[in-house]
Amino acid sequence: MEIVVDRSKCEGLGMCEAMAHEFFEVQDDGSMVVLDEHPGDEHRQTVSAAVDACPVLALTLKG
Repeated sequence: MEIVVDRSKCEGLGMCEAMAHEFFEVQDDGSMVVLDEHPGDEHRQTVSAAVDACPVLALTLKG
């Protein structure tokens, strides 16, 4: 599984971080950092919920 970010859509709102802080972090400047782009399958439910929570649809999962 791979977390893919569309940087042109991301507004740094932090919903992903709120849902899965171990995988996403919003910086002080509003940019978002993916802490682990290839999480293990055991984290699929958590990461999927965070991706689905993005209000601007900037996140997708591959695999």
